[in-house]
Amino acid sequence: MELRTLRYFVAVAEELHFGRAATRLHMSQPPLSRAIKRLEDEVGARLFSRSPSGVALTPVGAVLLDEARALLDQADRLAVRVRAAAGSATLTVGILGDGTDPGVARLAAGYRRSHPGIDVRVRDTDLTDPTCGLRAGLVDVALTRAPFDETALTVRVLRADPVGVVLRADDPLARRERLCLAELGDRRWFQFPPGTDPRWQAYWNGGVPREGPVVRAVQECLQAVLWNGTVGLAPLGHDLPAELAVVPLTDMAPSRVVAVWNEGDTNPLIRSFVETATAAYRHSPGPSGPPHRDDGSRTPH
Repeated sequence: MELRTLRYFVAVAEELHFGRAATRLHMSQPPLSRAIKRLEDEVGARLFSRSPSGVALTPVGAVLLDEARALLDQADRLAVRVRAAAGSATLTVGILGDGTDPGVARLAAGYRRSHPGIDVRVRDTDLTDPTCGLRAGLVDVALTRAPFDETALTVRVLRADPVGVVLRADDPLARRERLCLAELGDRRWFQFPPGTDPRWQAYWNGGVPREGPVVRAVQECLQAVLWNGTVGLAPLGHDLPAELAVVPLTDMAPSRVVAVWNEGDTNPLIRSFVETATAAYRHSPGPSGPPHRDDGSRTPH
């Protein structure tokens, strides 16, 4: 069995959808289906049951999934150890957002356990570049939030978080249990500097052109709300100062936590990082429920 074919199989097994797996692998669906069929012929058994309701692993497929993950992980570790022996075992990770996210903590712990000899360097970035310096060559892989221009990039969705509007606690709308974007149409929203990815800006403005103060960092967003009553958006469940509140939005698309790297980059350190991140966020449900408040601040966007 070729490692490439096993990676195809794992992608289909994790997505349980040939179309999504093909998108994840940056290939069309027909060659992916053919590769899985050849693998089934080689194994001598069906790996997936296909029906109008979807795709499911067969018992044989479930066994192969466990073994394939272990084999691919071993292959990646081998490549990493060779790089380490050659003195090139460094991975630079760009992070945008809340470092207290349980997914980040779980990812760090998991990657440290599986790659103890790797020097991981973290580049914390502001809100003006959702790719965290990836396009500029400043990082190898980014842990960030979508949407943004994905041209020449590979994106793996790790989790989707519901979003709310950040308001002053004494704002009349802060007492509401739910809001919709139309109820905020007359408010000022914070803006990112000119040149910021337009897809990124549009998402955090609720898809409509807005006017308001220009900000670059999380603290500037908080201060804009505190001092000027500016409207901002944030994933639900993050801690905020007592003077602020977040009200869930009923018509706002979830904020997707993603891992992103340059398309075609075959660095095994990136691949193992992304796989560890996928597992870490699979077991980390993310923020939920009403936001907590304290004297510190966490990520509004």
